[in-house]
Amino acid sequence: MVQSIIQEIALQKDYLESAPLKSIYFGGGTPSLLTQKDLDTIFNAIHKYHQISESVEITLEANPDDLSLEKLQQLAQTPVNRLSIGTQSFFEEDLQWMNRAHTAQEAKNCIQIAQDQGFNNLTIDLIYGTPTTTNEMWKQNIQTAIELGIAHLSCYCLTVEPDTALEHFVKKGTKEAVDEEKAAQQFEILMQQAALAGYEHYEISNFAKPDCHARHNSNYWLGASYLGVGPSAHSFNGHSRQWNIAHNAKYIKALQEGQLSFEKEILTPDQQYNEYILTALRTKWGCELQKISTWGKGHEQYFLKSVEPYLKEQLIQERKQTYTLTSKGKLLADRIAMELFI
Repeated sequence: MVQSIIQEIALQKDYLESAPLKSIYFGGGTPSLLTQKDLDTIFNAIHKYHQISESVEITLEANPDDLSLEKLQQLAQTPVNRLSIGTQSFFEEDLQWMNRAHTAQEAKNCIQIAQDQGFNNLTIDLIYGTPTTTNEMWKQNIQTAIELGIAHLSCYCLTVEPDTALEHFVKKGTKEAVDEEKAAQQFEILMQQAALAGYEHYEISNFAKPDCHARHNSNYWLGASYLGVGPSAHSFNGHSRQWNIAHNAKYIKALQEGQLSFEKEILTPDQQYNEYILTALRTKWGCELQKISTWGKGHEQYFLKSVEPYLKEQLIQERKQTYTLTSKGKLLADRIAMELFI
């Protein structure tokens, strides 16, 4: 797999048109399974074919049970300078309900060991809205993250996705469905506690201390071009999107034969507009009328007409022709975005 990834990096060397890399992200699956040697091999290939910004953000996703002292010592010897840790909760009942492999104490321990090894730029995932999470437990989860000195929080509402084990259990009645009213309450608790602790709510699910925004994710939301490498990885260059084959063996076989295996779509102006609304509206930077007008007068007029009811309901606010969600509007972000789509 590592050799195939290196081969793809070589074959895709011109995709970003020589733009310096501002972020590198190892995610999807469990990239912490890569050894120090694997990571060094991949970094050598990246350096060979790309310019890298001096202030590049290099993130690696990991679960707490993967981050032993030995593993963190190895990672500290690589260019990785940011860890994304799948904590989910600091309560055993939540973790057991979510079928996580780690314990609450393991989550705390790995964060503290990571910090001891020099990883001060940490982000953790927390989940709210689960049947086991009371409002008081959720407040304590947030407070624990604050006390641990976590620079960045990614907080997601539990979602029952189609064709998953969780959906099957909910339909059978062996697990409770999501209580939307409780989930909304916990989102409001999150916004209040994070603000009091000095975190900026810069995207619906993301909160950061000053100068600790996730550069990689921010690039997605701001419509920057990116190259995805590996099975299922997506790439985007502003006018087209492509995604690699989602089958490990077929991915490896194609690259052994010197071929790329992906599907591609050219985005129409309407699709580009919709994607912009979907991503930009979620952020503190919002939707700029000047940007919308680049797709034509029709798109601008459509947006202005569609956004009017949300301005009246104070779900969206406008300042200098930039439109952002209010705190009340953030509770309905996905629905509002869909209503603004063409």
